[in-house]
Amino acid sequence: MKLLAGAPGWTTTADVIVIGSGVAGLTTALQIRASGLSVLLVTKAKIDEGSTKWAQGGIAAALGPGDTPEQHKKDTLIAGADLCDSQAVEVLVSEGPEAVRKLIARGAVFDKSETGEIALTREGGHLRNRILHAGGDATGAEISRALLAAVRSDTGIEVIENALALDVLKSATGRVCGVTLHVIGAGSKDGVGRGLARAVVIATGGLGQVYSQTTNPSVSTGDGVALALRAGAAIADVEFIQFHPTVLWRDAAAGGQQPLISEAVRGEGAFLVNDKGERFMVGKHPQADLAPRDVVAKAIFTQMKESHSPHVWLDATGIHDFVTRFPTIYASCIENGIDPTKQLIPVAPASHYASGGVKVDLHGRTTIDGLYACGETACTGAHGANRLASNSLLEGLVFGTRIAADIASGLPAQQEPIADASPAFLLRADVKLPLQLGMSQGAGVMRSDSSLTETAALLERLSHHTSDAPGLDTWEVSNLYLLAVAIVRSALAREESRGSHWRSDHLETRPEWRKRVIQHLDASGKWSTSFEEVK
Repeated sequence: MKLLAGAPGWTTTADVIVIGSGVAGLTTALQIRASGLSVLLVTKAKIDEGSTKWAQGGIAAALGPGDTPEQHKKDTLIAGADLCDSQAVEVLVSEGPEAVRKLIARGAVFDKSETGEIALTREGGHLRNRILHAGGDATGAEISRALLAAVRSDTGIEVIENALALDVLKSATGRVCGVTLHVIGAGSKDGVGRGLARAVVIATGGLGQVYSQTTNPSVSTGDGVALALRAGAAIADVEFIQFHPTVLWRDAAAGGQQPLISEAVRGEGAFLVNDKGERFMVGKHPQADLAPRDVVAKAIFTQMKESHSPHVWLDATGIHDFVTRFPTIYASCIENGIDPTKQLIPVAPASHYASGGVKVDLHGRTTIDGLYACGETACTGAHGANRLASNSLLEGLVFGTRIAADIASGLPAQQEPIADASPAFLLRADVKLPLQLGMSQGAGVMRSDSSLTETAALLERLSHHTSDAPGLDTWEVSNLYLLAVAIVRSALAREESRGSHWRSDHLETRPEWRKRVIQHLDASGKWSTSFEEVK
């Protein structure tokens, strides 16, 4: 199966193609360059416009006195609700501190305490202060800045901006040997072309735009997961969509990317209240307002449902240094007519992070030879049913480094692609809004058999709205459609509530569901579901 697109009109070649310019893609590219291989870095917008720069919270690593990788692992496993791959978590937490040190060596500057040590804070689900921040609430922007500076100074990395990767190219042996891509607007190439490489790494970030309200930027349309699906790669855990509990509520008509109110605000003492002024998280969980995100999101959703209100409130008026500690959040609030130092902040859950994605092993290898995946695009199993706060940037660093090491251990010679005879697929651009609204209503924070079945029926109807006009908007909505189908299929299959997957008709967590839901799409477009016991 492939996207409908024109024939490639140009060709470029590198040893490795990396798709995506967030922390995962940039780290992978730099580490690959350390082994002397050439890299083609493809990014959908400008190189600095991905999700990484929006990360407010920070990056987690066991660097503080008395903290250990084992304690970090324990917190990660608890948040993951018995669905984490313990080996992947072990890799994440044990290799994380060195990965952060390497990031600092590349120029990333983190906030310091009065004694000159790196200031470590706490976020939901962590029992120790182990979160590094930069610029208060601009950690992602600082990490992106440092990595981009290193990439821009490396002449062995060719960058193509404003380019959407369409589909992988395969050789006669079935190995991935490149991608087709379309350069939009002012890119360095013109129209559809092809990049040939000895390996391809997908690091395209999240899929938040499959919902009507999200913290993700507009480019987060799950292009990498959809590309891998069409290539025949397995995907896993896609039912586990983390809804960030505290996103600034503006009005019911506000769609797309919404301002995030970082968990770190609650880490500094802010707390949630309902319309009556009651602190509803007290007594709900031992960590109250700093409980894991799925717990907080569900509690907020319940309060909203009971009060028939579109939001709850976050009281941050007790944080005396709010303006300097959270300058980005303060600016967002002021822009929307709220002074968080004096007023309560209206907040509601919005789609934030996909714990699942393209199924990979401990070296980032997908189930397709020559194709790797990293970062939010991938499912390493480290997050289980619910990602622990600030583990995402760490995962990009750790597994990007592992992918580079695997690639450096040896690649075959460049292989020639063969023609893709599978059927082409493209939906109309106007499918996007009803798809997003349907997913938010039927496959959002709370789900049920009836809501998911209705959403599946909607998606089936939308699948008939085909287009013969290839372009960015039709390609994106076609990718979103595939992801929506995968999420709904997986959510219907998992008849329990676990982590960030909440079924109102199956509220219990059942031990027999301690397994992954795997989705696969064959060349003709036929779906299949399988299951895998969690290690």
